[in-house]
Amino acid sequence: MILFEFITNLLIEEGVPAVLGGADELLPEAVGGLHGFLKTRFIEGSALFMGSIALVMIVGLSFCLERIIYLSLVQINTKKFLSETGAFLQRKDVEGALALARNTRGPVASICYQALLRMDQSVEVIDRSITSFGSVQVGLLEKNLSWITLFITIAPALGFLGTVTGMIQAFDNIQQYGDISPTIIAAGMKVALITTVAGLIVAIILQLFYSYIVNKVEGIVNSMEDDSIKIVDLIMKYK
Repeated sequence: MILFEFITNLLIEEGVPAVLGGADELLPEAVGGLHGFLKTRFIEGSALFMGSIALVMIVGLSFCLERIIYLSLVQINTKKFLSETGAFLQRKDVEGALALARNTRGPVASICYQALLRMDQSVEVIDRSITSFGSVQVGLLEKNLSWITLFITIAPALGFLGTVTGMIQAFDNIQQYGDISPTIIAAGMKVALITTVAGLIVAIILQLFYSYIVNKVEGIVNSMEDDSIKIVDLIMKYK
């Protein structure tokens, strides 16, 4: 009870609306206060620049979500897949191995399919096909990453553009009223600071997602390289 009263008093001192009736009533008020705070700052930061930054965040996050879903779907149990492929090849059932590779998602299965198609050719031809098609698969894994980096760059740039615009507005107010007082220049400075903060926050969020995606891509590529060697070994063993 003492802890609850302490937290309630702290929230009141910080300007967050609170209802002293209990924690169930306190939480909605606190959430509503945060929502109102963000909405107020959005409006104060200029609808043009804040709307542009919000649009960049939405589109950038949509690209990030698409990549995360795609990379999650292409990952398979490669150990099980190669074991089943080796079982088909051991029985000299190349068509069965091809069907398995064709019906399995992911870059490893696609590379294996291309290698099996050239099973009757030399190991050099098989190796070249794996290398060439592996490059194609890496390109598919890295698809749309350039767009994410673009939005990471654009977000703070829009924030800084809002900063410059806010400073221009502040100097226009000084010129109009002929006085350098905090009240006159506050509006322009507020736009400058809010848009800068918003742009940097969006860039940081997108950068975190981008780093996660790149790390995931690197892990898949490393697995592809290891599995490609195993595929060649399988083919040469049962060829």
